[in-house]
Amino acid sequence: MSWYRNTVWFLKGLREYTRSGYDSASKHFIPADLEVNVTGRSFMITGANSGIGKATATEIAKRGGTLHLVCRNTERAEEAKREITTETGNQNIFLHILDMSNPKGIWEFAEKFKTEHKLNVLINNAGCMINKRELTEDGLEKNFATNTLGTYILTTALLPLLEKEDDPRVIIVSSGGMLVQKLDVSDLQSENVTFDGTMVYAQNKRQQVVLTEQWAKVHKNIHFSAMHPGWADTPAVRSAMPEFHEKMKNKLRTEAQGADTVVWLAVSPAAAKQTSGLFFQDRQPVSTHLLLARTYSSAEEEEKLIEVLKELSQKFKPT
Repeated sequence: MSWYRNTVWFLKGLREYTRSGYDSASKHFIPADLEVNVTGRSFMITGANSGIGKATATEIAKRGGTLHLVCRNTERAEEAKREITTETGNQNIFLHILDMSNPKGIWEFAEKFKTEHKLNVLINNAGCMINKRELTEDGLEKNFATNTLGTYILTTALLPLLEKEDDPRVIIVSSGGMLVQKLDVSDLQSENVTFDGTMVYAQNKRQQVVLTEQWAKVHKNIHFSAMHPGWADTPAVRSAMPEFHEKMKNKLRTEAQGADTVVWLAVSPAAAKQTSGLFFQDRQPVSTHLLLARTYSSAEEEEKLIEVLKELSQKFKPT
């Protein structure tokens, strides 16, 4: 089954996820969707110092949004802020230094942020693909800690702040790679399998899609969406998947093309009219499963994911 999933997915990717796939899809875009002014609205973007996060931040800054860039590395964050400010002239850009694999730090950051700022849109973009099993200081597998638990805690902690605002949105930058994975709640930290960083990442991205769907059912006043940026030429792809990058580099999307749907979901009135909880690719909702791939999960499995994340996250919540 894994061979079938991977083959069907790769052929789909060659057709849809590449630069030519974007060129084909973009013929149907409505330019007016992004001809908006979002002055006065506040956007938080994690992993915003490079790649899709930075490209998203730049486009939102051009449209007047107040930006909160959440980054792990101070030096790279300050450089990104300078570049975005220079390019856009937007002075309302704020830096927050945070490691998204540190659950206690995320709770503390979110609680402080809630007392000092408003928030209209949360963009969960930060992620990692570590190809050897590494543990954080808290004993958590690092991919899971960053991609799944970190996203869960930050979103959960900021939901009350988002609910206070007009037209609140939460966007998760997931990956089409999740299509090759069925949700597995039995081994969330990859303790009982031969470790494969690419598949662990894909499983984390499946978990993010399930979270999006589950949150949308509960929090009706917030618009939730997940998305796939396509195969883009980003620093993360170059470092985590060097062989794939070398083989595909002439076919990869630009960072701006990868970010396009994130920006659309974040700022366009058209996006807010879509049903909450969907998975998007090139401004269109798409299926979260490949044909005949047997990746559907039960309601019990999906509820178990939420239950486990809630229990685990509470262990790190400051009293």
